[in-house]
Amino acid sequence: MKNTILPAGVMMIIALASFKGTSSPDVYKVDTSLSSMEWFGEKLTGKHNGTIMLSNGTISNDKGTLSGIFEVKMTSIADKDLEDVQWRTKLENHLKGPDFFDTEKFPFAKFITTSISPIKDAKEGDFTHKVTGSLTIKDKTNEVSFDAVIKTEGNKIACVGTATIDRAKFDIKYGSKSFFPEIGDKMIYDEFKVKFNIVAVK
Repeated sequence: MKNTILPAGVMMIIALASFKGTSSPDVYKVDTSLSSMEWFGEKLTGKHNGTIMLSNGTISNDKGTLSGIFEVKMTSIADKDLEDVQWRTKLENHLKGPDFFDTEKFPFAKFITTSISPIKDAKEGDFTHKVTGSLTIKDKTNEVSFDAVIKTEGNKIACVGTATIDRAKFDIKYGSKSFFPEIGDKMIYDEFKVKFNIVAVK
């Protein structure tokens, strides 16, 4: 049997094709100093808003397919709307306590994307992508979807949008009509919003 000897040029093409097929995705690390998150919650008799911090995260770009993993520092929950320090501290401690997010026991929440799909025919100023993923709060995981504007500029990816979260799905019962139908005017709405501006750098 004769040995088949391939020309050097053909060997190089095969090697390059093999290398290209195993190339790693571009990974962008979240810059927590440039990123921000703000929460908005409402009750029957009023509303509150404040901030919460990302602890870390990454966005990967695999030949145009985006994915992300983000970790939120739940102990960083802070109120912005109450001027009275005593009442503000009381609200923050309540949100961090067992009635709500129990941050001593569950100090982090995590969001892992399952799909980031471009929105067809998106115009300038519109949302560019639909994001779906698994959100874990207090060791309970549920699917969350929202629209976002995602842009890549140089070595940065920016992601801006607002997610609506149903706390009842994470067994956060305090003041919830889903668990206490007769709660009356002490009701706190189950859904709250998180507005985010995430910047990740390669």
